[in-house]
Amino acid sequence: MEILSSYNLIIGASVIVVLSFWFNGISKKTNIPSVLMLIVLGVLINIGLGFFVSDIPDFGGSLEILGTVGLIMIVLEAALELELKREKLIPILKSMAIALIGLVGSAWVAALILYQFIEGMTMQSAWLYATPLSILSSAIIIPSVGGLVDAKREFHIYESTFSDIFGIMMFYFLAGGLNPAEDGGVAGFSINLILTIVIAVVASYAIILVFQRIKSQAKLFLLIAVLLLLYAIGKKMHLSSLIIILIFGLIIKNINLFFPGKTKIFLEEDRMHQMYHELHIITLETAFVVRTFFFVIFGITIVLSSLLSLKVALVSILIIASIYAIRWVILRVFVGKDMLPQLFIAPRGLITVLLFYAIPAQAEVAGFESGILLFVIIATSLVMTWAMIKDKRKMGTMLDEIDEEILLRNEAEDALNEHSEESEIIESNEPEALENPETDGGISMGDNDIEGELSAD
Repeated sequence: MEILSSYNLIIGASVIVVLSFWFNGISKKTNIPSVLMLIVLGVLINIGLGFFVSDIPDFGGSLEILGTVGLIMIVLEAALELELKREKLIPILKSMAIALIGLVGSAWVAALILYQFIEGMTMQSAWLYATPLSILSSAIIIPSVGGLVDAKREFHIYESTFSDIFGIMMFYFLAGGLNPAEDGGVAGFSINLILTIVIAVVASYAIILVFQRIKSQAKLFLLIAVLLLLYAIGKKMHLSSLIIILIFGLIIKNINLFFPGKTKIFLEEDRMHQMYHELHIITLETAFVVRTFFFVIFGITIVLSSLLSLKVALVSILIIASIYAIRWVILRVFVGKDMLPQLFIAPRGLITVLLFYAIPAQAEVAGFESGILLFVIIATSLVMTWAMIKDKRKMGTMLDEIDEEILLRNEAEDALNEHSEESEIIESNEPEALENPETDGGISMGDNDIEGELSAD
């Protein structure tokens, strides 16, 4: 029987989706990122296929497509959850600064390490290889930080999203330097950025005004198709296309902010709210499915033997150490002492793999081993897992202490209330005893009788 027949592929894909849903449940209880479990599943599938298939198909092309679509859906999903309010301006700017400084600082140190240890590596190529290794993975972070307090959760959503956007812009800016005909320098890059923002705003308003008037029920995938089309055309024009997706999501989420005053007459608010909720659901579901297959396929393509190289381990450990050292300095400056578990939530993932496959041929270095990529991704994910589990235990201990304190307080209040009630009963009985004449007379007579008897004696 052909192991890779269409029905077997359908069965396999369905089982993977079911397992991914189960992994999400485990992740919520244990704080182990579901992405890590998906990569392990891919490795196990690769080992299993080795017993039945002599040549495992090349999944490189599908990995790139899934990664691109997954990145778009993840950024859109994050944007649809971000509220733009005046009180959130400082946290947004702080997250942006941390993401940008962390990206550039990590890439600079990683580039120096690669330049020193990888044979044949030029400084220009080193920066191109170092950039993907310096970008936070929103695909891993966003699904994993739901259990944190609101302020820290929003910080990670902002930071990872900005890291993705800045990282892609930086990567293609560096790649453009390899081709003098396309390299416009800093001025060209600034014009490119401004043009991207203008196109994003105009396209977002146009999409909203058109799609709110479409009465067909099957319009959400049409909307997603339009966004994918804009992203792809933007990439062809060498624009920072991810900004288009981010701005569209922010406008949809904060529709009242972008349609102030009398401009609201152009909105059909009921349909806009319905479109937002339906788009949020379908984006969430699509991101889940695409992310699932991307990391499983990435696990299938992993060559485990590449992890056994001493040189790979040395270079990877140096890069990982630099990541957390730079992150500690930045968070200490911008956040202060309360930097846990933020310090260790810095995984690399989808965007790292995606940009690694996009390195131009003229910048490729034969001496660079893909095991470095794999080592950094797995190690940073494991560190994040450890930090999240430790934070969950800490929060559990704190909650137990709070519960115990509340219980003791309640017991003290109950005892105080009982004592107060007893005092009130005694106080209320004393006047009744004093006002009762029969009781008073009986006592007086008894006392006189006793005194008379003593006198007679």
